[in-house]
Amino acid sequence: MYADTVLTIGLLLAIFSVPAFLSALADSRSLRASSLCILLAGMSIVWALSTKPGGYQFAEIPAVLIDQLAKLIR
Repeated sequence: MYADTVLTIGLLLAIFSVPAFLSALADSRSLRASSLCILLAGMSIVWALSTKPGGYQFAEIPAVLIDQLAKLIR
């Protein structure tokens, strides 16, 4: 279950960091914060994929995301 949580956090970080990266790139601002966020997202996704026994199938990732978000709401 812990790998599911880390995967969810990593995917959400990746989703939110791409617009920040593009915005900083377009405005000629420093890319440090958004690059760090992308790096953390990638590291957490790789860690979750390598930690879970058997790994994840591509088709089960949406179910994992929904399950983790439902646990957060409850």
